Formats: sequence, C-alpha cells, structure tokens
Amino acid sequence: MKHNETKEKRSTAIVLRYFDFINRHIDDVLEGAAPEFLELNQIARELAVSHQHLTDIVQKEKGNHPCHFYDAKIIEKAKVMLADQEVSIAEVAMKLTYDPSNFSKFFKKWTGKTPGEFRKSQNKGK
Repeated sequence: MKHNETKEKRSTAIVLRYFDFINRHIDDVLEGAAPEFLELNQIARELAVSHQHLTDIVQKEKGNHPCHFYDAKIIEKAKVMLADQEVSIAEVAMKLTYDPSNFSKFFKKWTGKTPGEFRKSQNKGK
C-alpha cells in the first residue's frame, strides 16, 4: 500500500470517528450523561489528534469546518425536540445547555426562523 493511501485511510477513519463521537456526545448531553457540549479542541483530544489536524481533515474530506457538522447535529436534535408541543422552548434550550436567548439566536442563524416560528410552521402541517 502506498503512503498516500495509508494517509487517506487514516484521515477517513478520523473523520468517521469524529462523526461517531459527536453523535454519541450530543446524545450524552441530552440524556444528562455529559454536563455540557465539549469544545472542538476537547473533542480532538478525545480522538487523540490535534485540533488543527481534525479541522484540516474534516474540511478537506467533507467541505466544511468540523463545527459546522457539530452545530448541524445540535440543530437537528433541537428541531425534533421543538416538534414536541409539551416541551417549552426554554426547556429545549436548557436541555441543549443554552441560555434561551442565545439558543434563539443560534437557531435562527441556522434555520432562518426563531424556535417559536419553527414550532408554528411544524404545526401547520398537522
């Protein structure tokens, strides 16, 4: 096997480990098994790579910064939780370890809608 092929396989493995890690970690936060979301440098340390290396290979292999995928997964979970009318938006924010006003800004930046607008748009289809 050529050196480049080995390097590419290692990069692919790290990217896959990153995605597995963030999926598990976000679930751990939501289930209360982890107190808060880790910073990217902490995730890199957990994966035994440097922050820069993780950023470089995810960017190269997937076309976006690792934080993009981390935030996208958090938004995905938030949308599922917001679809449940029994849970207040503030509760969703706190479960995701956000201050409610910061959560609204974060959510709107990603989706173009506030959490309340998103929730209303979900109910129209029902």
